[in-house]
Amino acid sequence: MVCALACSGLAGRAEAGREPVLKQVDLPHSYYWRELYLPQLTTGPSSASFTPDGSALIYSMGGSLWRQVIESNEAVELTHPRASYDYQPDVAREGSSVVFSRYNGAGIELWRLDLLTGAEQQLTSGSAVNVEPRLSPDGTRIVWVSTKGTGHFNLSIADIGPAGLRNVRPLLGPRRSKISRYYYSAWDHSINPSWSPDGKRILYVSNPEVAWGTGDIWSVAVANTKDRRKVLGEETSWSARPETSPDGKLVLFASYHGRQWRQLWVTNPAGMAPLPLTFGEFDRWNARWSPDGQRIALISNERGNTSLVVHDFVGGAETPVVASRLQYKLPEARLTLNVRDEQGRSVPARVAVLGSDGRTAAPASSWMHGDDGFDRALQSIETHYFDCFSPCTVEVPAGDTNLWVQRGFRYLPWQQTLKLRAGAEQAVAVKLQLNDLPRSFGSFISADLHVHMNYGGHYRATPATLAGQARAEDLNVVYNLLVNKEERVPDIAYFKPGPDPESGDGALILHSQEYHTSYWGHLGLLGLRDHYLAPGYSAYQNSPLASAYPDNGAVADLAHAQGALVGYVHPFDDDPATDKTLTNELPADVANGKVDYMEIVGFSDHKSTAAVWYRLLNLGYQIPAGAGTDAMTNYADLRGPVGMNRVFLDTRGDTSPAGLLAALKAGRTFATNGPLLGLDVGGKHPGDTISMGGPGKLKFKIALRSPVRVDHLELVQDGHVVASYGQGAVQDVDAVGEVPIDHSGWLLLRAWNDGSDPHVLDIYPYATTSPIYVDLPGGVPPHPEDAAYFAHWLDRVIADASARKDYRTERERQATIDYLRKARDHFDGLSH
Repeated sequence: MVCALACSGLAGRAEAGREPVLKQVDLPHSYYWRELYLPQLTTGPSSASFTPDGSALIYSMGGSLWRQVIESNEAVELTHPRASYDYQPDVAREGSSVVFSRYNGAGIELWRLDLLTGAEQQLTSGSAVNVEPRLSPDGTRIVWVSTKGTGHFNLSIADIGPAGLRNVRPLLGPRRSKISRYYYSAWDHSINPSWSPDGKRILYVSNPEVAWGTGDIWSVAVANTKDRRKVLGEETSWSARPETSPDGKLVLFASYHGRQWRQLWVTNPAGMAPLPLTFGEFDRWNARWSPDGQRIALISNERGNTSLVVHDFVGGAETPVVASRLQYKLPEARLTLNVRDEQGRSVPARVAVLGSDGRTAAPASSWMHGDDGFDRALQSIETHYFDCFSPCTVEVPAGDTNLWVQRGFRYLPWQQTLKLRAGAEQAVAVKLQLNDLPRSFGSFISADLHVHMNYGGHYRATPATLAGQARAEDLNVVYNLLVNKEERVPDIAYFKPGPDPESGDGALILHSQEYHTSYWGHLGLLGLRDHYLAPGYSAYQNSPLASAYPDNGAVADLAHAQGALVGYVHPFDDDPATDKTLTNELPADVANGKVDYMEIVGFSDHKSTAAVWYRLLNLGYQIPAGAGTDAMTNYADLRGPVGMNRVFLDTRGDTSPAGLLAALKAGRTFATNGPLLGLDVGGKHPGDTISMGGPGKLKFKIALRSPVRVDHLELVQDGHVVASYGQGAVQDVDAVGEVPIDHSGWLLLRAWNDGSDPHVLDIYPYATTSPIYVDLPGGVPPHPEDAAYFAHWLDRVIADASARKDYRTERERQATIDYLRKARDHFDGLSH
């Protein structure tokens, strides 16, 4: 069964079962390699190959292969598979066929299309990931990248003939690196293959003993794979795709080369120092030589979306290849959506359109985004969606078409199935239903505390596009956290205190920072008033900046000196006590008063993070709940959308940047990926403290408004559930009650599900308020088990940090260890 969130049968709750896209790939940090390496569904072109005479291109666009004469404006659709998407064409030198990769949700296989008859032939099977097919110059062999048998990206080679592939074999065997790597597998990869003009050698990218980036450009002899040599040392980023010119004299590749954007560079087969071929504050990549070596077909995101360009090697003139006329394989219809809110105003919204072909459709100018996971029991492929800036028009195959429209969390999802006639034009009015909290619980502003505008993805984002994404999600505030991607900081040019000039019309964009140190834990630095904290990272193993200093405590001091708030972001995926290699500094920073908030709802496991948070609350630390998606907004394969994880701030009328931070610091918040929560205890709201002269009872009232049904709605006191509501599958709740109080402590309201829900593009629905604190004579009672938990945690951190040999000075080492020991001794004292 092919499905998506637009399907009417998915209105109910789903059981647990959400898993990552292409889960068979055994590499860390899937959100990087999926976007930066694997083909993704885009409305614009994504890769191209010249026909033998150089007059036309065959390219991938919208998940189909198209043929277009370069000087024309008409494209002819060559493939249109059901519930699948086609990418990465490579045209045979004699022009009769093209090989390509096809994704169907289970894996990516290689296929071949006969350009004369239109017949399609599957070349690989087994649901591995098979990508980057390249035919040899004589058309008798094919090289590609496959995960089959290992889960890692390795080169495969085979003979190819009319019957398909023969003599399939690995080109290079698996190899384990001798150094440790954080963002990359311990096993080397080999990617980006291309043939030398004589068919004797293959260029590729690999990373033996390379800690950062995807490795260097290499060359290997096909007849003797022991004959391999490094062509060029380069910090590549998955998509260098080196290719030798037809005359064999130049090697063309894409690189950042220490800059913020990918451009085209050239070296030679001997590895001469490279020079840039193109320039600009945008990306050019996926470059292919024309058969005569005079032109280069490339993908560009100069205008935001992906586009196809032919670049003259001499002089640099560029010819856009724009398909204003499309010849589809299937009969099409035109669908226009007009989304309106409760007051009848046209508003932007997130939309998924699933056609009768089992594929997602979108307007030609829209950025397509794909979810990063899905439940295989409900869907055969992940959901794709786009932002509709109402009205929007989409071409979609005739037949039954499923629509899903959602705008943030204050509106209920809208769904409908239409039967579209071939050649028809149909307009659909979408009326969204408001389902907001009662105003008595607070005057809330929604904010995503953790977004990265540009981070190496398919699109070129700007503050204007970011603001548009926020408006489509009914999101009021976005904190764009500037952060390095290894040797560059993509959005550094946008850093400035205060609102970005593109703010307005309900969307406020604020540029802040994420401090990268995976050794101590990542930090969000919100509201820096003067400068970006450079270089923005420490403890980068196997690099000149391997020292673990500055630790997070020192970084927090630098940020606080600029008036910023400091928070721990995407903290934990499981119980930290089970991770014997954990060096996260959170307990020490909390004990030393450095932490202003935690992302309880973020790119981590919400329940595991909350369990650690509860232990800190039990010890008397008042830490507000924050939320951040960690969305890379220029990704096609997006963890998101923006605002998927958001915090609602009760600003009490002060919506200035300072007012937002004051509300967060005070804990006047609830964090959520869907459910909206209201909590009132004794007339107080989250962040407030109730002072009592002695034991007694407090009256409370709660509210839930949710776009999805919730399994558990619970009032939690000091980590224990004291009241629960709904007993499964509730969306709207208003309730009152009393809770007995006999000691100082805290109360909060939370909502959560046992498993995933297809309307929430996260691991499972979850929401929590910040605590309301209760103060009785005698103070917070002891919680020795919680204190011992953090003391043991810091024992492991101190042991590991003490054993490091890479501090720049003994003073830095000693300051770090003393800081940790001070916190450890504090927790040890609380445990007795």
